[in-house]
Amino acid sequence: MNHVLLVGRLTTDPELKPKEGKANCQITLAVKRNYKNSSGIYETDFIRCSVWNIIAEKVCEFCKKGDLISVKARVQNNNYTDKDENKVYTYEFIADQISFMQSRKEYNVQKKSSKKETEDNETSEEFLNAE
Repeated sequence: MNHVLLVGRLTTDPELKPKEGKANCQITLAVKRNYKNSSGIYETDFIRCSVWNIIAEKVCEFCKKGDLISVKARVQNNNYTDKDENKVYTYEFIADQISFMQSRKEYNVQKKSSKKETEDNETSEEFLNAE
């Protein structure tokens, strides 16, 4: 079974570019790792995916830079011989399904809302403790 599931934010606005007579767009997802490195920082992987046909059209129509999406994809390997006669292997993620999870705008509103709730709770605690 060849399935990959990625969840991340788009690094640029998707742009439709016909290829081989079909709708196509290349997207890059910023996918945060679920563990911290030795410096205590979450690292991010930037994963490029190919999107084709109606899915490419819909992604370009509805998704923007910063949107959180999930991509169900398959891995396709290719190879070629470079100018020095070395065989080079490449891997490409081909999107089979994309789900829109959250826009950057919604994320910012939610972040501001939770920050305000935290501030309100801190203010309430200060008021209660002042008595």
